[in-house]
Amino acid sequence: MASKAAAFKEEGNKCFQDGDFKGAETLYTKAIQKDPTNPLLFTNRAFARLKLQSHEGVIADCLKSIDLLPQNMKAYNHLAQAQLALHHPNEALASATTAYKICLAINNGSATAISALVLKAKKAKWEKVEKERLRRRNELVIELEEWLELASEKEMDAIDEKRRRYEIDDIELAEERQILEVVTRQKIEELRSVFAIADPELHRREVPDYLIDNISFSIMHDPVITKTGQSYDRATILEHLKRSQTDPLTRELLRKEDLRSNVALKQACHEFLDKNGWAADW
Repeated sequence: MASKAAAFKEEGNKCFQDGDFKGAETLYTKAIQKDPTNPLLFTNRAFARLKLQSHEGVIADCLKSIDLLPQNMKAYNHLAQAQLALHHPNEALASATTAYKICLAINNGSATAISALVLKAKKAKWEKVEKERLRRRNELVIELEEWLELASEKEMDAIDEKRRRYEIDDIELAEERQILEVVTRQKIEELRSVFAIADPELHRREVPDYLIDNISFSIMHDPVITKTGQSYDRATILEHLKRSQTDPLTRELLRKEDLRSNVALKQACHEFLDKNGWAADW
């Protein structure tokens, strides 16, 4: 049975690489039927479903995969993305943080991408709180935002209908949905900027220099400190050390073993992001 499952998995992988995510999902399902105890098959199907925007299915597959393999970094990564898509930022942040910890523990090369996912979840969590604050302060802003989101949902439905009529394929579907999400977010940001002119409390502050990573120039979420006192975000400095065993600023010899968690700075970063989630995109 395991050999048949492996064969279905390989066929599924080929479909996935060709952009046929629906075909991949079907083949991974057949593989699971042959070997329901293999956690990686559930992770593979979750990834295909993530591409298909089938987020409830992604969550179900990831939870099953984690049940079979608790330290499954990919499952937690996919789970966080699905939870974000379903507007569950608190759960997404917990899943992304777990994926990040596992990534560091197994020395996986995905730390930068997962670190970005953690920041994205932090921003989504802040936006949920900020939206409620805005609702209490200015109902008009929220009404306009909800109108923009409703218009976006209608456009999403139109895009999905194009896929059902086979006017576009799965890759085009994902691309069009992503573009619409970006455009909608930009419109909401512009709306907030207009109202910020009349409301000083909505003006966005600058991120303090000491919270900025000197490699990516983004705000840090897991800062580490070197023997010479320089601080960097863990994910970006680890990526740098793959290319050069030197400190990016001092050019002195620097190894992974020389890095120590900067606990105080990490706390400062978290506190700043809790109050200023917009900084995740800095």
